[in-house]
This record gives sequence, C-alpha cells and structure tokens, in this order.
Amino acid sequence: MNCPPVYIAVFIHALAALHSPILAWARSQPAHPVVAVVSDFFCGWTQPLAAEIGVPRRPVGCDDGFPVAFPAIPREPAFEWREISMLYKAYIEGLVEEQVGESLKQNCLWNLEGWGFVSNTFRALEGRYLDAPLEDLGFKRVWAVGPVAPDTDAAGERGGEAAVAAGDLSAWLDAFPEGSVVYVCFGSQAVLTPAMAAALAEALERSAVPFVWVVSGDGVVPEGFEARAAAAARGMVVRGWAPKVAALRHAAVGWFMTHCGWNSVLEAVAAGVPMLAWPMAADQFVNARLLVEDAGVALRACAGGAGVAPDAGELAAVLADAVGEKGSGARARAKELAADAAIAVRSGGSSYEDLERFVQEIQKL
Repeated sequence: MNCPPVYIAVFIHALAALHSPILAWARSQPAHPVVAVVSDFFCGWTQPLAAEIGVPRRPVGCDDGFPVAFPAIPREPAFEWREISMLYKAYIEGLVEEQVGESLKQNCLWNLEGWGFVSNTFRALEGRYLDAPLEDLGFKRVWAVGPVAPDTDAAGERGGEAAVAAGDLSAWLDAFPEGSVVYVCFGSQAVLTPAMAAALAEALERSAVPFVWVVSGDGVVPEGFEARAAAAARGMVVRGWAPKVAALRHAAVGWFMTHCGWNSVLEAVAAGVPMLAWPMAADQFVNARLLVEDAGVALRACAGGAGVAPDAGELAAVLADAVGEKGSGARARAKELAADAAIAVRSGGSSYEDLERFVQEIQKL
C-alpha cells in the first residue's frame, strides 16, 4: 500500500469499525457458528473479535505437535506447540478473558522496555545465549549473577508432621553406595495424575534402582507401592516437604528426576547431580532442552508434559541406563558444571564480575 502513514493509520482505524457489526452477525448464527477467522494484517482487531465469538485463537493447523521456530536465537531452536508457555497459549487460543489476556500481554511488553535484565544463571551454562544480543530482549544487557542456590535447606518444621527431617533422610541414604540413588521430586506445584504416578511407580520397581520419591500436596501414590518399596529396603516415599538441597548434596544421590523448574535445575547443577528431565509446563521444556542438548547434564525421562503418562517400560529403561554405564557422560559433565558454577560466584568469577558491573551501573545513576 503506497500511501502516506497517516492515511494507513486512518484506514486501519476505519476497518476497526467493522468489529461490532461482524460480532452481531456472528452471534445471530447459532445454527452455523463461526469456527475460524481469516483476517488481513491491518485487521488486528479480529483477535479480540475471535475471543468474543468463541474461536480459539491459535495458528491454522496448530495441533500440539505444531512446530514453533525461534530463528533469532542461537541454534535456531523449534518447540512443539505443547511445549510453549501455557500463559502464551492461553492468550493466543483465547482461553482467558480479553481484558486478562491483554493485561498479560502488556505486562510482558513492559518488561521488555526495562533498562536491562539480571538473571539467575552463569556463563558456563548459558554462555552462547548471554553473548548473543537477542532482538526479543530489545538487545538489552543481561547480567548473569548465578547460580543463586542455597548451601543448605532452611531449618524449621516445614510441612509439620508430613515433613521428613534432614537427619532422617540422610541416615536412610547413608546405607547406599555413592551415586546409586535417584531422587524424584516435581516441585510444589506439579502434581502427577494417577496414570502418571502409576507409570512412575511401575518404572521404579522394574528398574530396581534405589530411590527417594517426594510426593507433595495432593499427589498420589499407587496403592501398595510404598509398602513394597519399604519392604525391599530400596525405596523411600516422602509425603510433604523434604530437604531437597541436602538430599541432592548427599553422596548417595546420583540422579535427580525433575520437572526442570529453574530453581530445581540450579540446585542440582550446584550439587553436581545429573538430571532426568520430565518437563511439565511453563519454561520447563526450554530448560530441559538446555540441560540435555547444550549442557549434557541430563537425560530425557518423559517429554509428554503435564497430564501425559510415559510408557513404564521405556521409563524403566531410562532409569537403568542412567545409573549404569550409559549415564556416565552426564554424571561426569554434571561434576564439571558444578565446578564451573562454584568458580562463577567466587571473586573473579563470571557471575561475581557481572554482579560487580551491575552494581557499578546502578551507582552511576
């Protein structure tokens, strides 16, 4: 369109006047509801229109396996639609009210207007991304000041009677050889469905690996499993809070099965424990790929996401491989990365220096 910008602006504004009559027409067709909206670039107002009509606002043909590429990011990663942030998907698919969705969008855009970003990471883990100015971040500076991970768990009776004391767990772990136990914990928010829990329980039994399984909140454990694990003196089920940091730093713990939440990731990295990646939602699929493909400190346990139960036999094989020779590479790399993390936060380390530079920038203001 070869027109002065003011004419284009007026044109777009005029087209938006079609919103109300089209909405009225669509609502007058109960026998033949609108199932898709195909619109021009100049008709962005059709996005809220689609939400009002009840049309999911997702790309054409965008099933859960639809690839979403990020060509501006190093290595040009692509993720399946099911792996994209649920907040973004809810906005695109019109699963939240228009006002809520627009508020969410504006919040993200405001964040990008920031002067810079301080991130809980370090160069040995994400150097290739920190060193590449990203258009999505407005080419803003990122100060990597991590890993910010506690040395020990906070003291106190977290979880009350449901909590296990650090001493009790440590005493139980003391009976096992170095690096032989798999610590299973999916954080405080990710709750396994009965089918997922059943698959995990079966895999743990079939693999015969020693384990600690922390079940939080309303999590379920298959009937009889806990008693069988205790009878075999090979497994421990913890209901409620457990001292995760202390457990990960125990010599007997050799692997951490995790949902790949970033706090959990950094706690494992700092402890030098390789991970079995079972991402559920949010940023966890991105984190899992970073750990498996870039850092080499994780193996994929399950890629299905929230609500998807893995094949118990396949998961048992992953567990057996992890504690066996096939897991040696990830174990060695995890130790190396832990050493890099420790160096990063010491005087002269990359994260220490980034924090110093950030403070200096603040002082200039």
